[in-house]
Amino acid sequence: MGAMQLFHYHLVTSRVRDVEARYIGRLGFRLVARYGRVGERRTYHESGVSWDDLDAMGFKLRLTELEKGAVNVVLQPGQWPMPRVDHLGVALDEDEFQAALERASALHLRVQEHPGRRTFIATHAGYRLEVHPPRDWIEEVLDNADELRLAELHLRSDDPRAKADALVEVLDLPADGSEVEIGETLVRFTPGGPQGRPELEGELFD
Repeated sequence: MGAMQLFHYHLVTSRVRDVEARYIGRLGFRLVARYGRVGERRTYHESGVSWDDLDAMGFKLRLTELEKGAVNVVLQPGQWPMPRVDHLGVALDEDEFQAALERASALHLRVQEHPGRRTFIATHAGYRLEVHPPRDWIEEVLDNADELRLAELHLRSDDPRAKADALVEVLDLPADGSEVEIGETLVRFTPGGPQGRPELEGELFD
């Protein structure tokens, strides 16, 4: 893997089915799986099982995972009709990964590690970063960049500059006001949004 890349974002919305339908129907994403429970039993269902079938079996959704090209999107049920970002997933090389953890420690940010799987860094800006050192499964996702990659991610918030600064201080990236480039992706924070988690305004794929 080369330079760091933004390959994943996790959205929270009360309209999971509508948002899922947008990614699949309009944007051509593939449903990886829907994860949840039937009673006390954890289960997941891949593409081919309808929402009517899931409702009939009493399935309670926890997460929906979607993928296309080098972009992975997860949807989680929550309170907001307009999707909000819980975290951004960034692939790093080993040195970048260790440096990000050191900066997070120096900034007294909470780091939550799941060894061998995921590492989360809480920011002071209402959202989290999911940072990954080189992993085979991420390499496989990024190898599909010719099919689709995330060129721009636009997020609406109450304080765009503070949201951008949270990325800058952890990942040590250059910024232009409220715009930050993570690898080949421009993350643009725009005004007029909520406090806390930023709201998804739009994406540009290429």
